[in-house]
Amino acid sequence: MSHVAAASAEARAGRIIVLDDETEMRNMLQRFLIAQGFEVRVAKDGLQLDACLERQPYDLLVLDLMMPGEDGLSVCRRLRAAGRTLPILMLTARGDPVDRVVGLEMGADDYMAKPFLPSELVARIRAMLRRQQVFGRHPPMFSDHGQDAGLQVAFGAYRLHVRRQELFREDRPVDLGSAEMRLLCALATTPNRPVSRANLLERARGRDYEANVRSVDVQVLRLRQALELDASSPRFIRTVWGLGYMLVAEIEG
Repeated sequence: MSHVAAASAEARAGRIIVLDDETEMRNMLQRFLIAQGFEVRVAKDGLQLDACLERQPYDLLVLDLMMPGEDGLSVCRRLRAAGRTLPILMLTARGDPVDRVVGLEMGADDYMAKPFLPSELVARIRAMLRRQQVFGRHPPMFSDHGQDAGLQVAFGAYRLHVRRQELFREDRPVDLGSAEMRLLCALATTPNRPVSRANLLERARGRDYEANVRSVDVQVLRLRQALELDASSPRFIRTVWGLGYMLVAEIEG
Protein backbone atom coordinates (compact mmCIF):
# COMPACT_ATOMS: atom_id res chain seq x y z
CA MET A 1 0.00 0.00 0.00
CA SER A 2 2.81 2.41 0.87
CA HIS A 3 4.44 1.77 -2.53
CA VAL A 4 1.14 2.56 -4.27
CA ALA A 5 0.77 5.78 -2.30
CA ALA A 6 4.35 6.79 -3.10
CA ALA A 7 3.81 6.13 -6.80
CA SER A 8 0.59 8.12 -6.73
CA ALA A 9 2.31 11.05 -5.03
CA GLU A 10 5.08 10.99 -7.61
CA ALA A 11 2.56 11.00 -10.45
CA ARG A 12 0.82 14.02 -8.94
CA ALA A 13 4.16 15.80 -8.56
CA GLY A 14 4.61 15.84 -12.33
CA ARG A 15 6.77 14.37 -15.06
CA ILE A 16 9.54 16.74 -16.13
CA ILE A 17 12.08 16.60 -18.93
CA VAL A 18 15.27 18.68 -18.78
CA LEU A 19 17.18 19.70 -21.91
CA ASP A 20 20.67 21.04 -21.23
CA ASP A 21 23.90 20.40 -23.11
CA GLU A 22 26.03 20.56 -19.92
CA THR A 23 26.30 17.14 -18.29
CA GLU A 24 26.90 18.52 -14.81
CA MET A 25 23.88 20.83 -14.98
CA ARG A 26 21.65 18.07 -16.37
CA ASN A 27 22.62 15.65 -13.63
CA MET A 28 22.33 18.26 -10.89
CA LEU A 29 18.84 19.26 -11.98
CA GLN A 30 17.77 15.65 -12.31
CA ARG A 31 18.99 14.71 -8.83
CA PHE A 32 17.52 17.79 -7.21
CA LEU A 33 14.11 17.53 -8.88
CA ILE A 34 13.84 13.81 -8.18
CA ALA A 35 14.56 14.58 -4.52
CA GLN A 36 11.60 17.01 -4.65
CA GLY A 37 9.29 14.21 -5.79
CA PHE A 38 9.26 14.77 -9.54
CA GLU A 39 9.72 12.13 -12.20
CA VAL A 40 12.60 13.44 -14.32
CA ARG A 41 14.24 12.53 -17.62
CA VAL A 42 17.13 14.43 -19.20
CA ALA A 43 18.24 15.09 -22.76
CA LYS A 44 21.47 16.60 -24.07
CA ASP A 45 20.12 17.94 -27.39
CA GLY A 46 17.00 18.38 -29.47
CA LEU A 47 17.23 14.93 -31.01
CA GLN A 48 17.18 13.21 -27.62
CA LEU A 49 14.35 15.48 -26.55
CA ASP A 50 12.28 14.53 -29.59
CA ALA A 51 12.84 10.83 -28.90
CA CYS A 52 11.70 11.24 -25.28
CA LEU A 53 8.60 13.21 -26.27
CA GLU A 54 7.64 10.53 -28.78
CA ARG A 55 7.85 7.78 -26.15
CA GLN A 56 5.68 9.41 -23.47
CA PRO A 57 4.03 12.71 -22.55
CA TYR A 58 5.62 15.16 -20.13
CA ASP A 59 4.05 17.83 -17.96
CA LEU A 60 6.85 20.39 -18.28
CA LEU A 61 10.09 21.07 -20.13
CA VAL A 62 13.06 22.81 -18.46
CA LEU A 63 14.95 24.17 -21.46
CA ASP A 64 18.43 25.71 -21.55
CA LEU A 65 18.73 28.67 -23.87
CA MET A 66 22.42 28.63 -24.77
CA MET A 67 23.35 25.36 -26.47
CA PRO A 68 25.58 24.56 -29.45
CA GLY A 69 23.80 23.55 -32.61
CA GLU A 70 20.07 23.93 -32.09
CA ASP A 71 19.71 26.41 -29.24
CA GLY A 72 16.83 26.72 -26.79
CA LEU A 73 15.01 29.37 -28.79
CA SER A 74 15.02 27.18 -31.89
CA VAL A 75 13.84 24.16 -29.91
CA CYS A 76 11.06 26.19 -28.35
CA ARG A 77 9.92 27.61 -31.67
CA ARG A 78 9.99 24.17 -33.31
CA LEU A 79 7.96 22.53 -30.54
CA ARG A 80 5.30 25.23 -30.67
CA ALA A 81 5.15 25.07 -34.47
CA ALA A 82 4.59 21.30 -34.17
CA GLY A 83 1.63 21.93 -31.86
CA ARG A 84 3.25 20.73 -28.62
CA THR A 85 1.68 22.62 -25.74
CA LEU A 86 3.63 21.38 -22.71
CA PRO A 87 4.71 24.28 -20.48
CA ILE A 88 8.29 25.43 -21.09
CA LEU A 89 10.51 26.98 -18.41
CA MET A 90 13.54 28.50 -20.13
CA LEU A 91 16.93 28.79 -18.38
CA THR A 92 19.74 31.06 -19.47
CA ALA A 93 23.02 32.43 -18.17
CA ARG A 94 22.16 35.78 -19.66
CA GLY A 95 20.59 38.54 -17.60
CA ASP A 96 19.51 40.81 -20.45
CA PRO A 97 15.72 41.35 -20.32
CA VAL A 98 15.72 41.25 -24.13
CA ASP A 99 16.43 37.52 -23.89
CA ARG A 100 13.34 37.09 -21.76
CA VAL A 101 11.19 38.84 -24.35
CA VAL A 102 12.62 36.77 -27.18
CA GLY A 103 12.05 33.57 -25.22
CA LEU A 104 8.42 34.49 -24.59
CA GLU A 105 8.00 35.39 -28.25
CA MET A 106 9.16 31.90 -29.20
CA GLY A 107 6.51 30.35 -26.94
CA ALA A 108 8.18 29.85 -23.55
CA ASP A 109 5.83 30.09 -20.56
CA ASP A 110 8.36 31.30 -18.00
CA TYR A 111 12.01 32.26 -17.76
CA MET A 112 14.80 32.07 -15.17
CA ALA A 113 18.33 33.47 -15.35
CA LYS A 114 21.30 31.48 -14.05
CA PRO A 115 22.46 31.33 -11.35
CA PHE A 116 19.18 30.73 -9.56
CA LEU A 117 18.10 29.41 -6.19
CA PRO A 118 16.98 25.78 -6.43
CA SER A 119 14.02 26.63 -4.19
CA GLU A 120 12.89 29.28 -6.67
CA LEU A 121 13.15 26.82 -9.55
CA VAL A 122 10.95 24.34 -7.68
CA ALA A 123 8.46 27.09 -6.81
CA ARG A 124 8.20 28.13 -10.47
CA ILE A 125 7.78 24.53 -11.62
CA ARG A 126 5.12 23.77 -9.03
CA ALA A 127 3.20 26.93 -9.92
CA MET A 128 3.25 25.97 -13.61
CA LEU A 129 2.16 22.40 -12.88
CA ARG A 130 -0.57 23.63 -10.54
CA ARG A 131 -2.07 25.67 -13.35
CA GLN A 132 -1.91 22.67 -15.63
CA GLN A 133 -3.55 20.35 -13.07
CA VAL A 134 -6.30 22.81 -12.18
CA PHE A 135 -7.01 24.16 -15.63
CA GLY A 136 -5.71 21.37 -17.88
CA ARG A 137 -4.85 22.39 -21.44
CA HIS A 138 -7.86 24.72 -21.47
CA PRO A 139 -7.85 27.11 -18.50
CA PRO A 140 -11.20 28.61 -17.52
CA MET A 141 -12.10 32.06 -18.71
CA PHE A 142 -13.14 34.49 -16.01
CA SER A 143 -16.03 36.88 -16.56
CA ASP A 144 -16.43 40.24 -14.89
CA HIS A 145 -20.20 40.55 -15.19
CA GLY A 146 -21.63 37.09 -15.68
CA GLN A 147 -20.73 36.69 -19.34
CA ASP A 148 -21.22 33.08 -20.40
CA ALA A 149 -17.79 31.49 -20.94
CA GLY A 150 -19.42 29.34 -23.65
CA LEU A 151 -20.17 32.37 -25.82
CA GLN A 152 -19.14 32.73 -29.43
CA VAL A 153 -17.77 35.96 -30.81
CA ALA A 154 -17.15 37.10 -34.37
CA PHE A 155 -14.61 39.62 -35.62
CA GLY A 156 -13.97 40.17 -39.31
CA ALA A 157 -13.84 36.77 -41.00
CA TYR A 158 -13.14 35.03 -37.68
CA ARG A 159 -15.46 33.19 -35.31
CA LEU A 160 -14.30 32.04 -31.87
CA HIS A 161 -15.96 29.54 -29.54
CA VAL A 162 -14.53 30.47 -26.17
CA ARG A 163 -15.30 27.38 -24.09
CA ARG A 164 -13.99 24.97 -26.73
CA GLN A 165 -11.11 27.30 -27.60
CA GLU A 166 -11.79 26.86 -31.31
CA LEU A 167 -11.14 29.59 -33.87
CA PHE A 168 -12.41 29.56 -37.44
CA ARG A 169 -11.79 31.82 -40.41
CA GLU A 170 -14.58 31.48 -42.97
CA ASP A 171 -15.44 28.04 -41.50
CA ARG A 172 -11.84 26.84 -41.70
CA PRO A 173 -10.07 26.09 -38.41
CA VAL A 174 -7.22 28.43 -37.47
CA ASP A 175 -4.24 26.88 -35.67
CA LEU A 176 -2.97 29.17 -32.91
CA GLY A 177 -0.29 28.47 -30.32
CA SER A 178 -1.59 27.63 -26.86
CA ALA A 179 -0.52 30.95 -25.31
CA GLU A 180 -2.12 32.99 -28.10
CA MET A 181 -5.36 30.98 -27.88
CA ARG A 182 -5.58 31.48 -24.12
CA LEU A 183 -5.02 35.21 -24.53
CA LEU A 184 -7.61 35.52 -27.30
CA CYS A 185 -10.20 33.65 -25.23
CA ALA A 186 -9.38 35.82 -22.23
CA LEU A 187 -10.07 38.93 -24.31
CA ALA A 188 -13.23 37.37 -25.76
CA THR A 189 -14.90 36.83 -22.39
CA THR A 190 -15.56 40.58 -22.23
CA PRO A 191 -15.49 41.78 -25.87
CA ASN A 192 -15.51 45.50 -26.63
CA ARG A 193 -14.31 46.33 -23.12
CA PRO A 194 -10.72 47.14 -22.14
CA VAL A 195 -8.96 44.57 -19.95
CA SER A 196 -5.84 45.37 -17.94
CA ARG A 197 -2.62 43.41 -18.45
CA ALA A 198 -2.82 41.99 -14.95
CA ASN A 199 -6.42 40.88 -15.50
CA LEU A 200 -5.52 39.29 -18.83
CA LEU A 201 -2.63 37.44 -17.25
CA GLU A 202 -4.91 36.11 -14.51
CA ARG A 203 -7.64 35.10 -16.94
CA ALA A 204 -5.31 33.40 -19.39
CA ARG A 205 -2.81 31.85 -16.98
CA GLY A 206 -4.41 31.66 -13.55
CA ARG A 207 -3.74 33.42 -10.28
CA ASP A 208 -0.57 31.47 -9.56
CA TYR A 209 1.21 32.72 -12.66
CA GLU A 210 4.33 34.65 -11.71
CA ALA A 211 5.49 36.24 -14.97
CA ASN A 212 5.73 40.01 -15.34
CA VAL A 213 2.50 41.49 -16.67
CA ARG A 214 4.49 43.14 -19.46
CA SER A 215 4.88 39.69 -21.02
CA VAL A 216 1.26 40.18 -22.14
CA ASP A 217 2.54 42.82 -24.59
CA VAL A 218 4.68 40.20 -26.29
CA GLN A 219 1.78 37.76 -26.52
CA VAL A 220 -0.53 40.44 -27.90
CA LEU A 221 2.02 41.20 -30.61
CA ARG A 222 2.20 37.52 -31.57
CA LEU A 223 -1.60 37.30 -31.66
CA ARG A 224 -1.86 40.38 -33.86
CA GLN A 225 0.74 38.99 -36.24
CA ALA A 226 -1.33 35.82 -36.54
CA LEU A 227 -4.74 37.44 -37.02
CA GLU A 228 -4.45 41.03 -38.19
CA LEU A 229 -3.95 42.13 -41.77
CA ASP A 230 -1.57 44.81 -40.47
CA ALA A 231 -0.24 44.13 -36.96
CA SER A 232 0.97 47.73 -36.67
CA SER A 233 -2.58 49.02 -37.25
CA PRO A 234 -4.83 46.40 -35.65
CA ARG A 235 -8.59 46.27 -36.29
CA PHE A 236 -9.56 43.66 -33.74
CA ILE A 237 -7.07 43.63 -30.85
CA ARG A 238 -6.92 47.27 -29.86
CA THR A 239 -4.63 48.98 -27.38
CA VAL A 240 -6.56 51.14 -24.92
CA TRP A 241 -3.90 53.49 -23.62
CA GLY A 242 -3.61 53.56 -19.86
CA LEU A 243 -6.00 50.64 -19.48
CA GLY A 244 -4.87 47.59 -21.45
CA TYR A 245 -6.28 45.75 -24.48
CA MET A 246 -9.69 45.15 -26.00
CA LEU A 247 -11.09 42.70 -28.54
CA VAL A 248 -13.48 44.42 -30.96
CA ALA A 249 -16.06 41.73 -31.73
CA GLU A 250 -19.74 40.87 -31.99
CA ILE A 251 -21.34 38.41 -29.57
CA GLU A 252 -23.05 35.56 -31.39
CA GLY A 253 -24.39 33.50 -28.52
